[in-house]
Amino acid sequence: MREPHDRLKDARERAGLATAKDAAEAMGIPVATYVQHENGQRGFRLKADRYARFYRVTPEWLLYGRGEIEDAPTSDSVPLVGLVGAGSVATLFSEGQGQLDEVEAPANATPNTVALGIRGASLGPAFDEGIVFYDDVRSPVTPDLHGRLCVVGLEDGRVLVKILRSAGDGTFHLFSNTMDEPLLNQVVGWAARVKDVRPR
Repeated sequence: MREPHDRLKDARERAGLATAKDAAEAMGIPVATYVQHENGQRGFRLKADRYARFYRVTPEWLLYGRGEIEDAPTSDSVPLVGLVGAGSVATLFSEGQGQLDEVEAPANATPNTVALGIRGASLGPAFDEGIVFYDDVRSPVTPDLHGRLCVVGLEDGRVLVKILRSAGDGTFHLFSNTMDEPLLNQVVGWAARVKDVRPR
């Protein structure tokens, strides 16, 4: 008999998040907490609504297996799950984030699309305080993301919007759209191609 933690794992895998750590970082919650929820060490009844909204499923399906995984209603909005740095000196944004709000979905949104608020001007001044959308998280980074504008999660917890270039040694050089100095030889835990960017 399948348990809630099994369905939580199913929802994560359906969303294209390779590991529980990737999911926790994308939602901005402590990795240890999410891992315990997904492996069944702790119940997640109090977080069921949050997880359901992030994964675009119903809380009833997550907790009780009622209905089908696809039964969640479609929406013209997507969750705003945190903040992302877009500058040469980035603030640690991933700690303590979670769903902050809902924002209007881009035209090409999927059930897995989420949004992040941009802080920094490396995408250009018009995008400071804007919104970036993504949905296809890759961990490890796949070659098709090299040279692309991506949301990237670094080993130290920072989440940035950068253009990825392989350094050839397993690390990446991260470039901006402006003349900011690149961040060299960064360890990237996960990346997702930017789906859309909305200026402020």
